[in-house]
Amino acid sequence: MMMDRTELLRQIKDEVINPALAGKGGAGLEESPLYKERIKNKVFPVIGEGSHRARIMFIGEAPGKNEAATGRPFCGAAGKILDELLASVGIDRKDVYVTNIVKDRPPFNRDPLPEEIKAYGPFLDRQIEIIQPEVIATLGRFSMDYVMRKFGLESQLCSISQMHGKIFETETPFGKIKIVPLYHPAVAIYNKTTKDTLVKDFRILKDFK
Repeated sequence: MMMDRTELLRQIKDEVINPALAGKGGAGLEESPLYKERIKNKVFPVIGEGSHRARIMFIGEAPGKNEAATGRPFCGAAGKILDELLASVGIDRKDVYVTNIVKDRPPFNRDPLPEEIKAYGPFLDRQIEIIQPEVIATLGRFSMDYVMRKFGLESQLCSISQMHGKIFETETPFGKIKIVPLYHPAVAIYNKTTKDTLVKDFRILKDFK
């Protein structure tokens, strides 16, 4: 009997929490400095949360301090802005799925390194395949770069300032999908102009709620 989406996502969670469960397919997390930091600091990995049948999937880059302390994605200042943006277009957060590429917090909130993205990327790939969203909204340039390359759209990559708020379509094994690059909500904390841009860009998502 095939496992349902909830069980498959729980399996990913179990493997990230305890990489030994993943066997050879575990992406070498036990050797990852971020995994070791998690154990040393007694914090949590951040797997993702929301509807397992979400039409819209939001993908950020990596957890911050609040997220690692709670195990929940986008629960700090950037999360508050994300909630405001969702409310501005009448989308309930419980109806979308929110996650990051990297599941453990990089020290001092630095950018994730290429080898960290490579280690955690396979877990995100499986989340996308299980949830089968109609739209992937990428939050920030690292997520944009990863998702565009994953779906064979690297030839259309340029700076996020040129790509934000645009729709890119592609085919997947589970059907057509739209990719919408967006600025990361964190940049709007101190920059009102960027927040205004995010509010405008989020209107694209109204059609998919």
